[in-house]
Amino acid sequence: MHISVIGTGYVGLVTGACFAEFGLTATCMDTDAKRIGRLEKGDVPFYEPGITELVSKGLKENRLSFTTDIARAVDQALVIFIAVGTPPRPNGSADLSYIEEVGRGIARHLTGYKVIATKSTVPVGTGERLRQVIRAHQTNAVRFDIVSNPEFLREGSAIEDFLRPNRVVIGADSEQAVAIMKDLYRPLYLIETPFVITDIPTSEMIKYASNAFLATKVSFINEIATLCERVGADVVTVAKGMGLDHRIGSKFLHSGPGFGGSCFPKDLAALIQTGHEVGYEMQIARAAATVNEEQRMRMVEKIRTAVEGELKGKTVGILGLAFKPNTNDIRDSPSLPIAERLLEEGASVRVYDPAAMEEATRVLPGMVPCQDAYDVAQDADALILMTEWNQFRNLDLEKLRSILRRPVFIDLRNVYDPAKMVAMGFRYVSVGRQSTGGS
Repeated sequence: MHISVIGTGYVGLVTGACFAEFGLTATCMDTDAKRIGRLEKGDVPFYEPGITELVSKGLKENRLSFTTDIARAVDQALVIFIAVGTPPRPNGSADLSYIEEVGRGIARHLTGYKVIATKSTVPVGTGERLRQVIRAHQTNAVRFDIVSNPEFLREGSAIEDFLRPNRVVIGADSEQAVAIMKDLYRPLYLIETPFVITDIPTSEMIKYASNAFLATKVSFINEIATLCERVGADVVTVAKGMGLDHRIGSKFLHSGPGFGGSCFPKDLAALIQTGHEVGYEMQIARAAATVNEEQRMRMVEKIRTAVEGELKGKTVGILGLAFKPNTNDIRDSPSLPIAERLLEEGASVRVYDPAAMEEATRVLPGMVPCQDAYDVAQDADALILMTEWNQFRNLDLEKLRSILRRPVFIDLRNVYDPAKMVAMGFRYVSVGRQSTGGS
């Protein structure tokens, strides 16, 4: 079977490369000719473990190709996946202009039956809206079906998530479309992946509800962390005790500087706006977003206190700029607004990230890029662990202690053991636990 994917961003490229790995023939289309040129050479324009190897394999085995020609993408495929951006509008609602533009492009080149599936995260009602756009712009009155097939890919582990998902959601109003979609995912039957077959609006809501719930868990544990600091409890142990309850689970109960990335913030905003449009205020989702914004400023206050209340003239080092490990994605990363605030208050900010340096220093050029964690720490008044890359989990503490101007370690991901840090001579500050050690 031949499929096409419109959009070669994170979701689109992973989708095309993984379906090629399933043995299908996949064409990935994008209007960005420079990007397509790079991809045709196997040059992936973002960091994701395993994706470069998968793209190279697909190209070598002639199961994966790239084009800027939407006519080719539409003509060759039975199933066309839409994986373009849905960025937030100023009011928080999802901007569907790229979806509609793709719909018009598909409509102009339809000459036979197609299944048109949205991978992009879209609000409820988008499937019907896309159907109307295509019908209005068809040059040939041929039949097509709309499907909602949301993605649940975690940056940093997207390949694994696609090839071994914990569920596949298919929203459709056509038995033929459902049968075709299930055939695409046939390799997953061997690992007994659950399939959720439903209508289009329910499928669209599953994606938003899932992300909103996970974001709420993060904000909840961050509120508990703040309370733990004030009452003398340890949030790490609290989270462990909570997570052992199978009704709650341990995932997303890690306190820190708040969530970021391309999904949680914008999906919360879109869900809140959807509720507003239908006359229902999404109070829990709104609170989760508010707590997340406030958490970043609480981290600034924590840093300010650790350097004795005055950031002007101080040098601070930041380890990690991407919103999570194993990606170069800095979209809505908590590191950047925190770093920006430190710069505004007169601090010199030295930074290092294994993958996101180029993007981050372009966005915030006032930061001083460094070669590694130890370069960051050189003569700094405090070292801040912002993103928990594996290479930051086992730093040479003795070396750090010797090159820091002051032995202040601010661990915003609770990676290190407080007792060990104090024994090594650090003033150790974390999230949801008592600060330890002297200055």
